[in-house]
Amino acid sequence: MNAPQRLGLYGAGLAALFVATFAVAGAVVPESSVAAWSTTADGEEAAAMEDMDGMEGMDMGEEPGASGATPVRGLSLEQDGLLLSPVSVPGETGDEGMLSFSITSADGEAVTEFETAHDKKLHLIVVRTDGAQFRHVHPTMSADGVWSIPWTWDAAGSYRVFTDFVPAATGENVTLSRGVDVAGRVSPEPATAMSASDTTGGYTATLAGDLSASGDSTLTATISKDGEPVTGLEPYLGAYGHLVALRDGDLAYLHVHPEGDEPEPGSVSGPDVTFMTQAPTPGRYLLYLDFKVDGEVRTAHFVLDTTGGEAAPADDAPADEHGH
Repeated sequence: MNAPQRLGLYGAGLAALFVATFAVAGAVVPESSVAAWSTTADGEEAAAMEDMDGMEGMDMGEEPGASGATPVRGLSLEQDGLLLSPVSVPGETGDEGMLSFSITSADGEAVTEFETAHDKKLHLIVVRTDGAQFRHVHPTMSADGVWSIPWTWDAAGSYRVFTDFVPAATGENVTLSRGVDVAGRVSPEPATAMSASDTTGGYTATLAGDLSASGDSTLTATISKDGEPVTGLEPYLGAYGHLVALRDGDLAYLHVHPEGDEPEPGSVSGPDVTFMTQAPTPGRYLLYLDFKVDGEVRTAHFVLDTTGGEAAPADDAPADEHGH
């Protein structure tokens, strides 16, 4: 038998084997089972497609908070289709210059319409990654959408620049951030101990209440001077105090809301100012309280560990000036 004949017989044998296999499969597996398998596969595919549909519009860059809490903010330079441009700053300590940036839309156009929130169109928070060198200021915007403010660095290091604002197009609060580096020798000042009290400019601020990682927290700041309660707190940013809270380790930006109605111009209050917030995860948090007395804004620093979850080890060392 020549080679072509042998190959022909081999091919015929394979064809017969496939026919027999399909016949056996039809006899062993009932048509009803095949239909059931098909239905199950179609259902699983549909469920998978529904899951994908549910994920559409979700900002995958945001980190979910504990117990369904609002995701933390300020960890990204992009949110809701808005982008924080590169931040221009002086490169070294002692250099006088400008800090400037823009907020742009997805098409690269500068955003120029903002709503007023806490008395300002935009809040600028600058803090070194160890939590030191905190500043809360308010730049001005030019007609072309460039925000700027005179700037000089007091200390070298890596910094996070936060922009907190409400675009008029959506009316929803947005927090964007970028990192910047300042040349020079760095002297770290990490938050190594809990501190619920700080003295700044002769005024002592004491923070009472537990910062919870499992629900809303009520924190009350009490201002005193020379052991006496201060009742001359002046309105600042739509309240008698403004509190910023950042998560130690990544500086995630927390929502903090002052309690009570917005004060009337010229009114005074004190010694207590109450805030509501929620920690998205257990751990240590850095808090900064701005308050105004006699026309001057002062900032007190606090370090708190959460309750309701495993927290960072605490040190009972007493707080010094600015709590560090």
